[in-house]
Amino acid sequence: MVRRETFSYTVQARCSRADAVALLSDLARHGEVHPLIVRVRELPPRPGARASYAITDRLELGPLSFPVTYQADVLVVTDDEIVTVARQQPGTTVRNRTRLREEDGVLRVDVEITLAAPAPLFGYAFRQARAAHLALADRLGAVLDRLSDGGPVAG
Repeated sequence: MVRRETFSYTVQARCSRADAVALLSDLARHGEVHPLIVRVRELPPRPGARASYAITDRLELGPLSFPVTYQADVLVVTDDEIVTVARQQPGTTVRNRTRLREEDGVLRVDVEITLAAPAPLFGYAFRQARAAHLALADRLGAVLDRLSDGGPVAG
């Protein structure tokens, strides 16, 4: 049996929409902001994808740390929306729908994450995904602000 749940967050930044789309739609750059990513390899695009990647995260379970590699596809990239989906065995998917809009000179980035996983894995997978994406959200506004200033992203 597969369980599914969604969480969301919002980030605001003073950067151009183009800078935000460039960072958020290029999964090879997500290691700059995603706390679990340790490696990203670009792959030939899968059918229906604009770009595909093999991404390795470093996960922790108690005192143990272990790498997990999964495939991720960028499905939609417009000025207003980015949609990605990541797939990991056995039967786990993470769908990310990001919407961008400007409000009073500030870019608003609304992110909705939906995770589906087999029931025995769901609790761990959902906790890891939510913690990682909320940590990413804490970093993202500052990273986008640095992009608009012409400064380096990392740091």
